[in-house]
Amino acid sequence: MTRTLPGPRPGFFFGSGAHFRRDQLGFYEACAREYGDVVETKMGPFRIFLIFHPDAIEELLVTRNRDFIKSPGVRMLRPLLGDGLLLSEGETWLRQRRLMQPAFHRQRVAGYGEIMSVFAERHVAGWKPGATIDVHAEMMALTQAIVAKTLFDADVSGDAQDATQAAKVLAEDFGARLRSFRLLPYWVPTPRNLRSRRAIGGLYRVVDRIIAERVASDEDRGDLLSMLVQAQDADDGTRMTPRQVRDEVMTIYMAGHETTAVALSWAWYSLAQHREADARLAEEIRDVLDGRRPTVADLPRLKYAEAVMMESMRLYPPAYGLGREAIDDCEIGGYKVPRGTQVFMFQWATHRDPRFFDDPLAFKPERWTEEFEVRLPKYACFPFGGGPRACIGASFAMIEIVLALATIGQKFRLELAPNQKVSIYPAMSLRP
Repeated sequence: MTRTLPGPRPGFFFGSGAHFRRDQLGFYEACAREYGDVVETKMGPFRIFLIFHPDAIEELLVTRNRDFIKSPGVRMLRPLLGDGLLLSEGETWLRQRRLMQPAFHRQRVAGYGEIMSVFAERHVAGWKPGATIDVHAEMMALTQAIVAKTLFDADVSGDAQDATQAAKVLAEDFGARLRSFRLLPYWVPTPRNLRSRRAIGGLYRVVDRIIAERVASDEDRGDLLSMLVQAQDADDGTRMTPRQVRDEVMTIYMAGHETTAVALSWAWYSLAQHREADARLAEEIRDVLDGRRPTVADLPRLKYAEAVMMESMRLYPPAYGLGREAIDDCEIGGYKVPRGTQVFMFQWATHRDPRFFDDPLAFKPERWTEEFEVRLPKYACFPFGGGPRACIGASFAMIEIVLALATIGQKFRLELAPNQKVSIYPAMSLRP
């Protein structure tokens, strides 16, 4: 028997939009705290279900994943990402996922480790003790360089500043679109839309150059880009169109550096706020590395570095929410979900649930013991999503993040600049 859903009383026209626009993250927390694990509300014309309990999240992402597609909010990224892996559905998605999966097998990703640590070491070579830096911009440039080299064997160092600025413009635009039901489509030539279209065009030029250089060389370098350019359909032998290749490269390029840079940025911020954790990380790095550059072989011994990342991504999940749209009537958590309903899961709220995390607002890397992880419900902490649509680059990201932490942490300890206030901007990712 299905039950009636609790939830905030919606306004006449915009539903819960006023609270959402005023304090998006606070709105999620308030819904979970006041109404429970499955909440119903309304945003503009959309009926919205909010899912907070790990069991219901697993049901949605795993057991009933075929009853859902990506939400309209995520589909707003289509002008940038096209029909790439993040936004494609059905057979198109399955074919592309199978094609790209070998590039992200753990053994192959382990082979990228030296590039990751070498690039991190090279990136901070110009940092000076006592200098003030924009950590987020630095991490964006670093992760762009790593994903471009490892997956596309390309050098984007000359494009880093422009690409970072373009990503910032698009993040602000996406955030504005999430908070508003009145923004016009991209083809309408408003100042905001023109600015966003210029940003998209700039990123396209970076990606198109990478692809053109590989196609011109006709060389199989064994990387993801070669897989995409040379892939053939098993049935009719056709290759991907140039647009399909660009959509996939753009998706991996953006997703492969944006969220990783955000994760590293929040990790440095958290360590700067918690000097005991920072000191313990520095001690582990000294003991394990003894002054040498870290390798993938060191990862099993860099346990505290991994715990720092897990705790940082728990408190500041780069992907702070996931959205789906029901394409069939179904049930989640014992509640009927009609076709067309928008269903959202929010890592931001679930990761801070006191039922699963003692002292949930505290930064405590030491909580991440093997015993704790065994007891923790699987979807109480899910920074990389889950189910068939889980992040294809999860292993890549974790290896990159821990190696970057160890490489940079071996040379520098970072402090928050005096009188500097860091706030959270929830857009395409949870940006500082």
